[in-house]
Amino acid sequence: MNRTEMEMSGPSVSRHSRTVKRKRWGGLRQQWKLLGLFEIDQQHEFYSLTCMMKEGLFAAVQNTIDNPLPDELCEDDYKFEVTQIHKDFRMETYAGPVFASLRRSLGMTEKRYQQSLSSEGSYLQFISNSKSKADFFLTNDKRFFLKTQSKREVRFLLTNLRNYMEHLQKYPHSLLVKFLGVHRIKIAHQRMKYFIVMQSVFYPDDRITARYDIKGCEVSRWTAPAPEGSQIIVVLKDLNFEGQFIQLDQQRPWLLRQVEIDTAFLQTLNVLDYSLLLAHQPLHQDELSQTLSFATLIMRTKKSVNATSSPTHAASPTVPGVVAEEDSTLLSAELNCAATQCHTTEMHSGNGGTDSTSLEGDQIEQPSRMGTESADLQEFQAQNRRLLPNFKNPLHVIDGSEHRYFIGIIDIFTVYGFKKRLEHWWKRLRYPQQAFSTVSPPAYCHRLCQWVQDHTK
Repeated sequence: MNRTEMEMSGPSVSRHSRTVKRKRWGGLRQQWKLLGLFEIDQQHEFYSLTCMMKEGLFAAVQNTIDNPLPDELCEDDYKFEVTQIHKDFRMETYAGPVFASLRRSLGMTEKRYQQSLSSEGSYLQFISNSKSKADFFLTNDKRFFLKTQSKREVRFLLTNLRNYMEHLQKYPHSLLVKFLGVHRIKIAHQRMKYFIVMQSVFYPDDRITARYDIKGCEVSRWTAPAPEGSQIIVVLKDLNFEGQFIQLDQQRPWLLRQVEIDTAFLQTLNVLDYSLLLAHQPLHQDELSQTLSFATLIMRTKKSVNATSSPTHAASPTVPGVVAEEDSTLLSAELNCAATQCHTTEMHSGNGGTDSTSLEGDQIEQPSRMGTESADLQEFQAQNRRLLPNFKNPLHVIDGSEHRYFIGIIDIFTVYGFKKRLEHWWKRLRYPQQAFSTVSPPAYCHRLCQWVQDHTK
């Protein structure tokens, strides 16, 4: 019996059915909460909603495909709204041309984006330990996050969208999470839902061994780790990271500077309580060598991204850090191919950014010389090892001496208004001499930068 039939059968029957459904779902939710991530199948509470999301997103992206973007965005593009009517719902898309422009700057084709959002595989739900009441979904290939947002949060993002776009254009290697779409779905007899689509910071996650949500403070910043040897996904917090370091060597100055730039931008928006997401995985044995040619590195890194794998239909469970050893000898033709592809897809990104880490204007050696270890090549390699191939702007990836790190700044919607100021003074009384999250934007910015300074080598 569907929702409409329940409502037609009478108020008492409807209330009883909803109560039974809530109790049944509550029991399942307690079990699933232990897993952290699970597939939204036909028995899931959000199955109908996510199916509608997929259908609506397919049509929304198709509208962008059918109406090519202009060369330059105009003011109307930031206010552009499209409403598409479907059988059981309607979907509204906000500032579609702007987000399509951002996706293009990231090297995504609309077809590929559409396929990821609307694949036959079910969405995945992530049970977060966040205090937020938002629902978190992942596309089946884990490339994109979908998160429900309040009307206020969506309005804040759209109001500041131009500033956000200008920041990403100026600093194309920004750590800020990449917002790729803002939508509202209205289903009959239900409250409308706003949601955003984001690039997942933790992609590709096949070999990630630990995940952290960092705010630079200590109050309520501890999470019980998953049992040793389990496949449970737990996002740890600041106090769990104590005694550890992000070991980046040559990449450290770049990271410190970029965190300063991004948090200073968030300070201008008068926001706080954002998080630095951090994850790491061990480098492959051949990635540990700093004497590899850049072409070899590209070939090896590409093997970390398996776009055809399915997280919910894998033949065997993924064990972090366990990879099949492959023949380390690459044919000369493969090296040349890798060098040419790298040169084409990354060196001529054309994003026009002024970030000092941008690849625009750099020169790469001819393929026949890729195996040489000149000082120029080593410097280029050290600066750009964090970049994955086929993306004009990087994923949130930085390679250190022993680990590959995934780093991004998320949750940028909390404005330091009257309620947050009251909360700040209340917490000062409750937690004297302790660091808590609710502080002024300048203090929050400084503290997070200091945390990165203290926890990197």
